[in-house]
Amino acid sequence: MDDTAVRILVPAGMLGAGFPPETVERGIALGADVIAIDGGSTDSGPFYLGSASPKTTRAQVECDLRVLLRAASAARIPLVVGSCGTGGTDAGVDWVAGIAGDIIAAEGLGLTVAAVYSEQKASALAGRLAAGAVHPLPPLGPLDARTLEDCTHIVGMMGHEPIEAALRGGAQVVLAGRATDTAVAAAYPLMRGMPPGPTWHAAKIVECGGQCTTNPRAGGVLATIDRDGFTVEPLDPAAACTPASVAAHMLYETADPFRMREPAGTIDVTRATYRALDERTVRVEGSEFEPAAQHTVKLEGARISGYETMSFTAIRDPRITAGIEEWAALLLRVLGDRVRATLDLGPDDYAVDIRLYGHNAVLKEREPDTGPAREVGVMLLVHAADQATATAVAKVANPLLLHLPAAGMSYLPSTAFPFSPAETERGPAYEFVLNHVVDVADPAELFRTEYRKAPADA
Repeated sequence: MDDTAVRILVPAGMLGAGFPPETVERGIALGADVIAIDGGSTDSGPFYLGSASPKTTRAQVECDLRVLLRAASAARIPLVVGSCGTGGTDAGVDWVAGIAGDIIAAEGLGLTVAAVYSEQKASALAGRLAAGAVHPLPPLGPLDARTLEDCTHIVGMMGHEPIEAALRGGAQVVLAGRATDTAVAAAYPLMRGMPPGPTWHAAKIVECGGQCTTNPRAGGVLATIDRDGFTVEPLDPAAACTPASVAAHMLYETADPFRMREPAGTIDVTRATYRALDERTVRVEGSEFEPAAQHTVKLEGARISGYETMSFTAIRDPRITAGIEEWAALLLRVLGDRVRATLDLGPDDYAVDIRLYGHNAVLKEREPDTGPAREVGVMLLVHAADQATATAVAKVANPLLLHLPAAGMSYLPSTAFPFSPAETERGPAYEFVLNHVVDVADPAELFRTEYRKAPADA
């Protein structure tokens, strides 16, 4: 085994997103030592953590996993998946492990799988909170134990240590709960003794696969880490990595483009240099890693905030679109009056959000284009403590969304509902309520690992 360099193959930014299988074949031919891929994120909001459900279908995950498991087995290299099932809950790990187990059995691959669980019990965290071991991250303040109890699911975001321990324990496939994106790629090279500065920086650059290349849709990347730095190249021969495309990924999902905290410490790329070795490959040197005085694990938790019902209509009447914000304000006023009169509900009993797509629904008051829109899609979102109330308010809004005239109009306009019925019940709405870290003495103490050994005759 060559311990002077370690090669990480990252086929895509997320398991289930898809990738050309031939790019994985090329990465294996180039000498990949490990395959690493993220399986989830909080990018898509709190629903997936709160409900412990994946944003991808089984078919998507199964398609990608089959390619990766076959490649890892044939090359005799490990496969690491992090944040399984989108939110990294125990149910998410079991879901991906079930799919992997079916593939391994059907293909006769004989691989040993480690499931690393990251879900936390509110009662255990309450004890740590009482002991002063839980601390808020900005902008949140001190945590109340009741907030922990309100969460439907809480996960701890693991660093590389539990993943490395699973690999050392004999796992050929590691399916991890919630993990930092970088830990998924960093665990194996750190286990092989690669320096932390280049390893963590490389892991950050390749976390999203081809996003650090000139063609993010073309497939993944291969990073080669050595004692002095790392190189990164795309797995599609037609794509390229450039100093700009590689350096730019330090801007992705970071508050500081030069420093980024991990559970074990801080990546510092202030002195890093980016140099093109050829038209496709970039060399990075000068990356550093500062170990933390106190190892911490970030907590993520979601709770049900209420229930939502949505209506959507489209307006093309120029009399309304010319003053669409005034019309929306009128809609809110009239709706409030009618809800009070018909449902006997006050403003504290529900909330209404109106989003004007085609006008300023994305940028709100920062929208630079101040001219009237040709057509506007109006999304009305009602939030209440129960589904029946949310739907009732949306139904009161129905005739207003369809026929409310703007001030000064002498006729009833007709807008366009795209669906019948116009109201869509979205069910429970979730909100993130934890942005805290917990001090730990052992980086792996909050996590649990189960090994699923391959059959002896596999």
